[in-house]
Amino acid sequence: MQAEMMRIYRMLPKRGFASQTRPDFVKIVEVGPRDGLQNEPQNVPTPTKIEFINMLSQTGLSVIETTSFVSPKWVPQMGDASAVMKGITRAPGVSYPVLTPNYKGFEAALKAGAAEVAIFGAASESFTKKNINCSIDESLRRFEDVCEAAKEHNIKVRGYVSTVVGCPYEGTIEPRAVAHVAKKLHEMGCYEISLGDTIGVGTPKKFREMLEAVQEAVPLNQIAVHCHDTYGQALANIHASLQMGIRVVDSSVAGLGGCPYAAGASGNVATEDVVYMLHGMGYGTGIDLPALIKAGNFISGFLGRPSGSKVARALTSKL
Repeated sequence: MQAEMMRIYRMLPKRGFASQTRPDFVKIVEVGPRDGLQNEPQNVPTPTKIEFINMLSQTGLSVIETTSFVSPKWVPQMGDASAVMKGITRAPGVSYPVLTPNYKGFEAALKAGAAEVAIFGAASESFTKKNINCSIDESLRRFEDVCEAAKEHNIKVRGYVSTVVGCPYEGTIEPRAVAHVAKKLHEMGCYEISLGDTIGVGTPKKFREMLEAVQEAVPLNQIAVHCHDTYGQALANIHASLQMGIRVVDSSVAGLGGCPYAAGASGNVATEDVVYMLHGMGYGTGIDLPALIKAGNFISGFLGRPSGSKVARALTSKL
C-alpha cells in the first residue's frame, strides 16, 4: 500500500508549470503565518515566525500572508508584526501581504515595509455587529480611508469577505449579500477579493450558487476562495470553484488555524492537501510539495502536534 502511494506520488509534478498566464495555473495564497497562527494560545516567538516564513518563501509560493497589524490587546500573537516584517528574507517574486483593518494599522504596515495590505469584511450583518459593533455598510466605509491611502502610496489592496455561506449567528447567508459586499470592495479598488467560508458549512452546490451571484458583480478572475474544512468539505468546494473558473485559492500549511466557532473543529484547509489535489488534476502551482511539507512539519513540531495535513502525514516518512 505504501509503496503504491509513493509510486503515484512520484508520478505527480512536484511544482507543475509556473506560468501564471496559463488557464490551468492556480495561484495559492498561503495564509498560515497570519490566519493560521493568530489564534494559537501559545506564544510563537518572532524568530520562529521568521524562520517559518523564510522556509515557505523557498517552496515556490508566490503569496505568503505574513502578519496582521492589529492591536496586540485583541490579537496578542500578532503583536510582533513590525519585527516579523523587518526580519524576514524577501524572496524575488514573492508577495508578503499583511492584514490592516484600519488606517492606524495601514500606517504601521507602511512603516514596516509592506507592499500589499488586506482588509476584512463580512456578508453577515449579525457577524459584523457582534465583532466590530457596526453594520456591514458602516464597516465598509471604515475601509475607504485605507484604500485611499493605499492608492496614494501605490500599495495593492486585497479584500476579504467572511461568512459567505453560513454565519454562526444567523445561519445561511444569501448569495446576493456576498455579491453586495464583494462589489463594494471591488469598487474601492481591491484587486482581488477572497470569499471565506468562515465556519466551513459550505457544500459544492452552495459554493456554485454563491459564485454565480458574485460573478454578476465582480469578474471571477478577481475572486479567490478561502475554504474551512470544519465539515470535511473544503477540497470538494475548491474543486467546484475551479469548475466555475476560480484560479486563486487561499490555504494554510499544515492546516494551521482552527475554527473559532466550533470547538475542536478543523479550520483552514491544508495547503499540502490542496496542492496534492491540484497537481493530481493537472493544474500547475509552481509549488514544490516536499518543501511545503517540510515547512508545515517545522511549525507543527514547534507547536507540539502532528501536521493537520493528511498528505503531509502520509508522505512525511517517505521524503
